[in-house]
Amino acid sequence: MENVLRPLLVLGGSVLLTLALGWVVDLVLRRADARHSETPLWGLLRRCRLPLQVVVLTALLRGTFRETRWRIIESHHDGIGRALSLVLIGAGAWLVVGVVSAAVESTYARYAASTRDAARLRRVRTQVTLIMRIVTAVVVVVAVAAILLTFPDMRAVGTSILASAGIIGIVAGVAAQSTLGNLFAGFQIAFGDMVRIGDTVVVDGEWGVVEEVTLTFLAVRTWDERRITMPVSYFTSKPFENWSRGGVQMTGTVFFQLDHSAPMGPMREKLHEILLACPAWDGRAWNLAVTDTATTTMEVRAVVTAKDADDIWTVRCAVREEMIGWLVENHPYALPRISTDLAHGLLPRGRSPLPAERTERDERDTGERRDRESSGNNEDAENTEDTDRPRTGRA
Repeated sequence: MENVLRPLLVLGGSVLLTLALGWVVDLVLRRADARHSETPLWGLLRRCRLPLQVVVLTALLRGTFRETRWRIIESHHDGIGRALSLVLIGAGAWLVVGVVSAAVESTYARYAASTRDAARLRRVRTQVTLIMRIVTAVVVVVAVAAILLTFPDMRAVGTSILASAGIIGIVAGVAAQSTLGNLFAGFQIAFGDMVRIGDTVVVDGEWGVVEEVTLTFLAVRTWDERRITMPVSYFTSKPFENWSRGGVQMTGTVFFQLDHSAPMGPMREKLHEILLACPAWDGRAWNLAVTDTATTTMEVRAVVTAKDADDIWTVRCAVREEMIGWLVENHPYALPRISTDLAHGLLPRGRSPLPAERTERDERDTGERRDRESSGNNEDAENTEDTDRPRTGRA
């Protein structure tokens, strides 16, 4: 009977104590969250209930599993103890990462609620994300090191590893030069405020929004929902456009190639009308001017403004579409025209004239022939008149 009750008390007691502790902690956090609604910390800490219970249960079993006095446990107590130690280390790392993540997210949420500066908020978000990744990496490395130290063989080779650490570090630094470069570039981006999550950038001719920043790569989401993944060292070694630095307000241009007869006055009135009807226009400024001329056309530039990159794209597309439609409907002569008349006798070799071209040429030839005949008849009439006119003179 004792062989049954003792294991039941050890295992069952550990499980019940773990469940009771988890319920108490969750109750306390729930009440604290209801009492302090201004901060989400207590609600976020409730997500750590499961790793906390794993840590408590593993610690209880690690200290009491021998009290069961089962033969299989007594014969393998070293292996069971090492396995529980490994689980305890892993669960402890899980709990630490969860607590740090809750604290960081709570701090960021309170900061976001108290500031209205979108640029500073994106910068803090980028820094918080990278700090959280660094903390996670450090905790994982420490946990792996602690797990390795639980094996006696690893302790024995520790001295030789430390003795050759300098050579290994040099070799690893040479082999992972690009990786280390990206790592330090990630720190530079995070704390140098070069690019932030949510910034609108143009890289390699692609326009997009920074979606993710890590210590090694940066992801840009383009307007057509593609993801461009680039090493962070690109942003520290090559020039790129950041449309969100120095304020998100933007000025855009729309160019038109029009005929020289385009009515500039009515076009300015129509542009203002289009902008007033466009919700994306911020009302700061607008303009329409002739910026260049050519032999057959002139270049007309419309200048518009908007509060950010997305709205400036919307305004430019609306102005381009509405203005072209208005010109087609009301002033078609203002659109650029290309003369398709072919000079007589300059058709490409081997190509016969089209029916329309033949008709035009025949009509032109007929008119020229009639003109020549008419001029010839006039000359003959003049000669006849000169011949029939009586000549007078001295005898």
